[in-house]
Amino acid sequence: MKNIGNIVKSIQNIMWKDPGVSGDAQRIEQLGWMIFLKILDDNDKDLELLHNKYKSPIPKNLQWRSWAANDEGITGDEMKLFVDGELIPSLKNLDISSKNKRAVMVREIFEGTNNYMKNGTLIRQVINKINEVDFTTSSDRHLFGDIYETILRDLQSAGNYGEFYTPRALTEFMTEMINPKLGEKVLDPACGTGGFLTSVIEHINKKGLKNVSDIKTLEQNIHGQELKPLPFMLCVTNLILHNIEIPNVDYTNSLNREYTSIGKKDRVNVILANPPFGASVSDGIEKNFPQAYRTTESADLFLLLIIRYLEEGGRAAIVLPDGSLTGDGVKQRIRQHFLESCNLHTIVRLPNSVFQPYATVATNLLFFEKGKPTKDVWYWEHKLPEGQKSYSKTKTIRVEEFNKLKKWWKKRTENDNAWKVNIKTLEENGFNIDAKNPFKQDEKHEYSSTELLEKLHNSFEKSNLLLQQLKMAIK
Repeated sequence: MKNIGNIVKSIQNIMWKDPGVSGDAQRIEQLGWMIFLKILDDNDKDLELLHNKYKSPIPKNLQWRSWAANDEGITGDEMKLFVDGELIPSLKNLDISSKNKRAVMVREIFEGTNNYMKNGTLIRQVINKINEVDFTTSSDRHLFGDIYETILRDLQSAGNYGEFYTPRALTEFMTEMINPKLGEKVLDPACGTGGFLTSVIEHINKKGLKNVSDIKTLEQNIHGQELKPLPFMLCVTNLILHNIEIPNVDYTNSLNREYTSIGKKDRVNVILANPPFGASVSDGIEKNFPQAYRTTESADLFLLLIIRYLEEGGRAAIVLPDGSLTGDGVKQRIRQHFLESCNLHTIVRLPNSVFQPYATVATNLLFFEKGKPTKDVWYWEHKLPEGQKSYSKTKTIRVEEFNKLKKWWKKRTENDNAWKVNIKTLEENGFNIDAKNPFKQDEKHEYSSTELLEKLHNSFEKSNLLLQQLKMAIK
């Protein structure tokens, strides 16, 4: 039996020998587009067997089977010239006049894709390794799907790309609590590498798809939007690995749409998302939103967008940082609108190391339904496993850690982990939903290195200010 994990490790080792590939992000992008073309070609072969009239959107000479499938095929300088001079430029400019959805998907992916490898012989070695995986068999596809998850997890430590990956334990737990059903429209407006979308597919699959019609229904109702080229490509590949023939993922900035243009036909039943936070949106984006809610903080605008997209009775679970739970001015107005138009029934407070090393800020899982105002908010404090000081790349959050919370979910009582706050209390506090655990003993806070550096920086700034004031007084 082949070991797909070893195949992927071999590919990574070959890539490290190439002088053109530097860092995790480039390695993942390089591996991503090559795997995408192999998966697409294997998928095309299946479709050709099922439908006599099916034709691949990729021209014959650019199909994987034509230039890559033969282990003794082109290599060296000839391979490098073909990839850089013909393959990628042709796919970037693929004819989409027929509006074939698969053709559009391929073109959009290659518009933002690069070949970093400089050595054509090493490119051939990578291709030969990829050829050891047969994506037409469900066993290989399933095994590779598991390995693909670890490739995506590597994004957490690949510079700024950490924002595009949500730990699997969170996507699985949030999906289970929201419980999307076959036929419901599901949206992730900041879908990254597709973690929530694939969790929904797996959740619905567990309940059983009875026929081809069910599979089509699932495919049509799972919708993602992603702005950046690398996560967009990885997301599309992820969905194809989950048997979605034509992934319904838009290569777009979901904030770059007039807020009021989102109408009844756009409404969805379920939203699961981890919107980007801690970043300012590009110039002018906030003008898409009503005057009273204009801000450059991406997480706040995404919250507004999510409320707008939900239909009455729609359900959502999203990740938000502490900074979106508090603050006055426009932040307060957004939270007031949120609490008046949705029933925010649960906030799960997470330790601030869940998204390390990408982000060290404390984050929260918010669960809500649109259509009724909030009366009470239940809070649950998720604690680190006993004896563990923080999460890390080797000690990530695990889905089993939510078992206690799942038991409590349907039969809620206050305890050391859980407490309830009435809307009147929140209103009196400026709709601040950053409520601390009243049962928690004061603990000695252990700061991360980032927090310590920030505290030192603030301390130096205060010292400099005091020195300047003293100098002015002496003069």
